Amino acid sequence: MQETAPPRTYRVKSFGCQMNVYDGERMAEMLAQRGIAPAPEGEEADLVVLNTCHIREKAAEKVYSDIGRLRREDGSSPLIAVAGCVAQAEGEEIMARAPAVSMVVGPQAYHRLPDMLDRAVAGERATDTDMPPIAKFDALPARRRTGPTAFLTVQEGCDKFCTYCVVPYTRGAEISRPYADLVEEAHRLVEAGAREITLLGQNVNAWRGEDGAGRGIGLGGLIRALAKVDGLERIRYTTSHPADMDEEMISAHGEVAKLMPFLHLPVQSGSDRVLKAMNRSHTADSYLRLLERFRAVRPDIALSGDFIVGFPGETDAEFEETLKLVDEVGYAQCFSFKYSPRPGTPAATMDGQIAKEVMDDRLQRLQAALNRDQLAFNRASIGKRCAVLVERKGKYPGQWLGKSPWLQSVHFTGEVQLGDIVTLELVEAGPNSLAGQLLAAVPA
Repeated sequence: MQETAPPRTYRVKSFGCQMNVYDGERMAEMLAQRGIAPAPEGEEADLVVLNTCHIREKAAEKVYSDIGRLRREDGSSPLIAVAGCVAQAEGEEIMARAPAVSMVVGPQAYHRLPDMLDRAVAGERATDTDMPPIAKFDALPARRRTGPTAFLTVQEGCDKFCTYCVVPYTRGAEISRPYADLVEEAHRLVEAGAREITLLGQNVNAWRGEDGAGRGIGLGGLIRALAKVDGLERIRYTTSHPADMDEEMISAHGEVAKLMPFLHLPVQSGSDRVLKAMNRSHTADSYLRLLERFRAVRPDIALSGDFIVGFPGETDAEFEETLKLVDEVGYAQCFSFKYSPRPGTPAATMDGQIAKEVMDDRLQRLQAALNRDQLAFNRASIGKRCAVLVERKGKYPGQWLGKSPWLQSVHFTGEVQLGDIVTLELVEAGPNSLAGQLLAAVPA
């Protein structure tokens, strides 16, 4: 590489989960702290950060496609950094196959991106995929401005080693951020404009720490502490694992008013044999009993989950067990995926890989059931009055968009401002959103 001028503008493109969205925001803040501005919409950036996700099917090949699309008409490219889980898993390969890439940085090392940028400007290509403890958070800049909603990473990594998943290899072992750091960052986020905070983790309910009095607590205890932060009106969390759900977390849903009545708890399959092959520690029955405990303390809780169809060896009868579980739960929202082999995971070499057309059919049938239940949940909300946090403007003049307590998208019109919490009556329901009528507004 030759020396190049320091970049004046940047663009961060994040793919995948909310953890990547959070990481992308933090990288953008570091670049802004260096005096680099976000590229105006429609204009090329001097520096592009591709913040990748390994959960995507053929994730690595899509990275190379994204890199190729950055080539300009004159044959040049911007400075390119590849970050995230694909960077962690295939960093050296990316550097070998894509000469246009200046920097490769893993999700536990992106706090060193500014130093790597200096080296790239000087003409040196750099790779950093170290996986140190969670010290990166100490190096990140303070949050100075945010929207009405904000993410707060409390836990990273995974120790569960589901046989289909690369996260333990790309994000490392489960690590919890210290209690005091999280309380302090929550205060800063509120001062920067947040009224709702979503706590993030690969297995967010695996968070463990000690409170200010030195007592050991879990995520439920942390949520109780954050609920005392003045100005913080709403708390959410994702993504949870059934194995880490304890009584402290369940009781928080019944006792903490700021904790929204929404639970995303992936099950992946309704077949006990498939769950065992996936190395999931729950059964279909234990999962259903766990949901019953949440509904007992918070009857109006909205449930969400994740499903994988076509896991190696899944039979037609086992897929029917998944559909049966869906019918029993009645999810408000859900995510469903076709199984996709990930290099280095045990499932990738299992016998009984399922044909694509079989997976396509199963996914279509599962998604139809999930869509049915989501529409039914939305329609059952008609006539409810609820508080909605105003998050952004809608497509039409005077229209606003926000989220209900149950994480439904709601659009309405009225004289409000971003960050207001308004009282709406829900009057119309579609498969993906609802319409509300403004009854009252509480200024931010």
